[in-house]
Amino acid sequence: MGAAPTAPPHPASAAPPSVLVRPAAVDAPLPFDTLFDPARPVEVDVGCGKGRFLLARAAACPETQFLGIDRMLARIRKLDRRVVRLGVGNVKLLRLEAFYSLRHLLPPHRVRTFYIYFPDPWPKRRHHKRRLFGPEFLDVLWSRLAAGGTVQAATDHLDYFAAIRRQLAADRRFREVPPLPRPPEEWTDFEIIFRGKGLPVGECAFEALPPETPAS
Repeated sequence: MGAAPTAPPHPASAAPPSVLVRPAAVDAPLPFDTLFDPARPVEVDVGCGKGRFLLARAAACPETQFLGIDRMLARIRKLDRRVVRLGVGNVKLLRLEAFYSLRHLLPPHRVRTFYIYFPDPWPKRRHHKRRLFGPEFLDVLWSRLAAGGTVQAATDHLDYFAAIRRQLAADRRFREVPPLPRPPEEWTDFEIIFRGKGLPVGECAFEALPPETPAS
């Protein structure tokens, strides 16, 4: 009696689809022109949270490519699953700290817009040094923005808003422009709460200027 036929090996289960970007190393620049079409603009949502603004903006601008950055693992995994489930084809996600990502992973002068909505205000004065906006962050923002690109910022913390606007206005590499008008579907989750309570929200936008030409 011949040996019983052996069952074929089970195929390896396919990895679930994902739009998460996984850097080759934490200090290795992303292969930007492989991840994104060089012929189409890239915009970055810094601290994308649950993704309400990011998904609405991506749906409204299908020809634009978006990168959402957030450091919270559970949050970014949940958003990843949602992007895949909805079939959003122009969004990728990165799970890392914002300042580090911009400084070490993004290429020079490639981003058209940075959206920085409701960053942690660190309201106590002794914690102000932990705020995202500061001289080094402005250096990184300008060096990653394409000439004519913009940084769009909003916060309900009006003291922090005044500091953000003052810092950008004092930097000769930036020029203030009108902020992006956003319909309610492009409000963030935090923003819905604040506006629902009638709280004011400060918004500003600044355009990155080309490098100054040295005097001859």
